[in-house]
Amino acid sequence: MRILGVDPGLTRCGLGVVDVDARRQAKLVDVGVVRSDPNLAAHFRLLAIEKGIEEWIDKYRPEVIAVERVFAQDNLRSITGTSQVAGIAMLAAARRGLPLALHTPSEVKAAVTGSGRADKAQVQAMVASILRLDSPPKPADAADAVALAICHGWRGTGIQGLGEDGAVTVSLSGGVQSRGELTPAQRAWAQAAAAARRTGAVDPRRRGHR
Repeated sequence: MRILGVDPGLTRCGLGVVDVDARRQAKLVDVGVVRSDPNLAAHFRLLAIEKGIEEWIDKYRPEVIAVERVFAQDNLRSITGTSQVAGIAMLAAARRGLPLALHTPSEVKAAVTGSGRADKAQVQAMVASILRLDSPPKPADAADAVALAICHGWRGTGIQGLGEDGAVTVSLSGGVQSRGELTPAQRAWAQAAAAARRTGAVDPRRRGHR
């Protein structure tokens, strides 16, 4: 499954494309940011971000788009721009009939590190480890987008069982199943998921499912 992760931001919108195979092995395809000029009016800045996202979709042809679910923060001005960019990413997915997933920051942290309270440095370090990179993707917005894509690749399919030997049965879209070994981060998440089945993630292939 090819996933485009979008970390919404009006000045810098992080984008990351990741391929996740049947064994839940993740491979980085590309990572980067789309920028907008702070000196432009807001609607022209949004247009620049939209064009950038559209170009990435056309170039990499993801099967799913995963966007960070935006929550209210103290800085109302910042959260407004972030929400607007998230809406643009959602619209871009709709235009192409692509499945959409919304994941909270805590869900992303839990999926990648095994803890929903991990800090940014821990998430970035695990992203580098999962993708077998020498260092985390830069800038930080781009690393967050990659983490979103990884999160959906692992959470958007569903672990059916976790054996004592570490072997897992993975249910993929279309009902395909595969058994394989988990990385330490995947194992930590699988154990947490087994203890609390409700993940809160959006199933992009089921209309109205939350």
